[in-house]
Amino acid sequence: MRRSGLMWVAGLVVGLAAGMPGYGAQPVHTFEDRAVVREMDRDLMEVSVPGLEKLYAQHRYTVTQVTQWYLDRIARYDGTYRALLHVDAAGALRRAAEEDASPRDAKHGELWGVPILVKANTSVKGWETSAGWKGYLSPGKELLTSRDAMVVERLRTAGAILLGQTNMPDFAASDTNISTAGGRTGDAYDVRYSPGGSSGGTATGVAANFAVLGTGTDTANSIRQPAANNSLVGMLPTRGLTSIAGIHPLDWLRDNTGPLARDVTSAAIALDVMQAEDPLDAWTKGAAERAETGPYTRYLKKNALKGRRFGVPWFVLDGSPGVYGNGPNALPSGGAVVPETRAAFMKAVEQLRAAGATVVIDKEILPESFFATVRKMNTRPYRREGVDLFLRDFGPAQYHSVAEYEAATGEQFPAFMVGGVRPGTDAGSAAVQRSIESDPEGEANFYGPQRTALEMYEATRRRWRLDGFVYPALQIPTYDETLPGASKAGPYSETGWVNRIGVPAVSVPGGFYADGLPFGLEISGVRWKDGDLLGYAYAYEQATHNRRLPKLVEGAKQ
Repeated sequence: MRRSGLMWVAGLVVGLAAGMPGYGAQPVHTFEDRAVVREMDRDLMEVSVPGLEKLYAQHRYTVTQVTQWYLDRIARYDGTYRALLHVDAAGALRRAAEEDASPRDAKHGELWGVPILVKANTSVKGWETSAGWKGYLSPGKELLTSRDAMVVERLRTAGAILLGQTNMPDFAASDTNISTAGGRTGDAYDVRYSPGGSSGGTATGVAANFAVLGTGTDTANSIRQPAANNSLVGMLPTRGLTSIAGIHPLDWLRDNTGPLARDVTSAAIALDVMQAEDPLDAWTKGAAERAETGPYTRYLKKNALKGRRFGVPWFVLDGSPGVYGNGPNALPSGGAVVPETRAAFMKAVEQLRAAGATVVIDKEILPESFFATVRKMNTRPYRREGVDLFLRDFGPAQYHSVAEYEAATGEQFPAFMVGGVRPGTDAGSAAVQRSIESDPEGEANFYGPQRTALEMYEATRRRWRLDGFVYPALQIPTYDETLPGASKAGPYSETGWVNRIGVPAVSVPGGFYADGLPFGLEISGVRWKDGDLLGYAYAYEQATHNRRLPKLVEGAKQ
């Protein structure tokens, strides 16, 4: 029997939820239930997936109570941080009630009763898929999808409770989190600072304990960079392990999706759920045979770093002036890490060594020539194809292609999303749009440079007998973007080379800077060895326990 002392709270919160607007009401607690609230705060703050499932098994709380606890936190704090674009309080509580009503002996999924957040570019049946862009929210022309993306379908089937949709920059095309659909999201550790992009809404929401975990997408650094800025675990899987079908693309040949969580175990469980072959994503074909045998929690061992060898990519530390040049828009020091980041990274290296790993730093390990080869990949001629494929399968009744969107709305689709140029960001002129499979230049543009760069990566691993690579998730600390004249481009991170060659990478809490903002350590690994990579992250996490709880500022959601 569930704890009688909490049964009446379920009735209270369901009654409150019945009148909740889209973002949820301000939490209301009577004097009598304050002790219960304190107990829930103690049990649920920073809870992991296994920890929550243990609470359910002990019948301490119902799924409805836990769901309402997270909705209350969103209502209490997200007016300050603006991590969410949409909160489906009614839908979440309805689903929670269904799970509570399921037979006690029913077999539950891996994420049964686990409240989660979903990034706004990922299709959820009945929700608007804005991808952060106000153009998909035009009245009567909203991108309202009739089906779930594969990853969402998998999460639902596993029993997850979908709380809402997280803010993101338009089309995920930024290193910070400012959108035309939802404005600016702040970092959980200091709202004035950038959380990073483009999964900054999910990162801030998970770091602030608005959910147990969330989904992110990553084209160049968009899971790992915001994870680092919010002291989270952000997992970028091997390309093809998870399906990107149903996720609005930025650059579909480099896009990927994975989980963000406060701990490695929760991320590993979520990745197990999210991975699946999908006929709508050709990259996933054969993934089940190539992936490591699950569940990924089997690889999570405290001694997983002992005897392992890691190299540090030299171009990440020293920069790439030959690639970036010396023009007015060139990165300072060719994109090299700044002194305070180097110091934080070297401290993390010592932590890795103390946990039993060998870390090799040498200027011949992935030097600038590797980065130059990776940068030869040209995916711009195929961007429109990715958008058209997404709209074909997940668009609303009014439009199933870019051309149909423009005809239905009378609005021009953003040029940079279909091969055009973003001033100050893209070099050269607009790219003629083609299909990658039929383009005679596809080998020269994409497949050839990708294959060569991956071979260089693997040859370096073999030569130095490496299990992977370690480096800062960002070259600079995040910064206060509310100051007059502050950049709105986001903190610089050059980790997109990982996406280009399709290898997995994970960002883990690596400590804090002197100002109290997080530093993230990133580890990249071997294709289809995602379990091994999660094992390294787990061993580092358990050896350091670097994450600590942010102190939030209240602000009710309007």
